Amino acid sequence: MLFIPNNFKYKKQQKGKSFCRVNKKVSFFQLKYGSVGLKALACGRLTSREIKTAYQLLNKKLKRRGFIKINVYPQNSISKKPLEIRMGKGKGSVDHWVFNVRPGMILFEIESEFKPVVLKALKLVQMRISINTKIIF
Repeated sequence: MLFIPNNFKYKKQQKGKSFCRVNKKVSFFQLKYGSVGLKALACGRLTSREIKTAYQLLNKKLKRRGFIKINVYPQNSISKKPLEIRMGKGKGSVDHWVFNVRPGMILFEIESEFKPVVLKALKLVQMRISINTKIIF
């Protein structure tokens, strides 16, 4: 089970403008739901596979000893044409789903009394996602 939107207005989307700019109006720049969080330091894209892997790893390490809040959900589709296909003939089919991450955004929040376990789990998550992050309290 990957994180994929159930219903969407258009299956294929354009990539849009640059998402590297910091927008102060966007929420999720401070901890709201937990005491420890994972904060993005750079902009980039998180795929649904990376988000799923991080969620599974947090569940496995915490073993129901804490509350996990995911602030990211893949909303943008990335299309790709098959290899060795000539140019033209329309846009390719949807390959995967991504979430555009801005710098300073809180990706995951955890509320738990077991701080060493939470820190170990978040360090493992940091290794598995493709964006530079830091652990905040």
